[in-house]
Amino acid sequence: MDRRIVVFDVETPNQANDRMSAIGVTVVEGGAVTAEWGTLVDPECAFDRFNVRLTGITPQTVRGAPRFPELWPRLEPLFDGAVLAAHNAPFDLSVLARCLSDYGVVWRRTAEYVCTCRMSRACWPGMENHRLDTVCGALGIDLFHHNAASDSRAAAEILLACRRLGTRPERFLRQYDLALRRTL
Repeated sequence: MDRRIVVFDVETPNQANDRMSAIGVTVVEGGAVTAEWGTLVDPECAFDRFNVRLTGITPQTVRGAPRFPELWPRLEPLFDGAVLAAHNAPFDLSVLARCLSDYGVVWRRTAEYVCTCRMSRACWPGMENHRLDTVCGALGIDLFHHNAASDSRAAAEILLACRRLGTRPERFLRQYDLALRRTL
């Protein structure tokens, strides 16, 4: 796939999974990582204890962080024209879709995506499971799990490892309906 692939990961503040408390983005072009960044996000909502324990992100740590509408002008140029990717992509895409909708941000109806979890199942079918931390451990990929920037970089590395095995991302290309919040 010659197109730019934007691998992203979101962390959420609560079980509603309709807001981001962090986002990480890793850009893959020409078979290599060309850019990466991550930021905390003020979700403007309550945090669940479970999510705080999982991510380490608290209401205090997001104080002063940008809200999603303030981040969108940075995300949109990266996402436009790119194939989106994530490990368990439907989850991350659903959070993105809810943020777009709830904040009244108009983007597009559908987005092309690949899921690195699905790709890893095809490349390493005998693996115990295909959770991000398991795949990273098996492949020797550095991971600070539930840190959005680290998770997006790790998913990008999984994508690149699959490509080195000859697995083409096009085989896994799907469409996500952002309005209906589901894969077509």
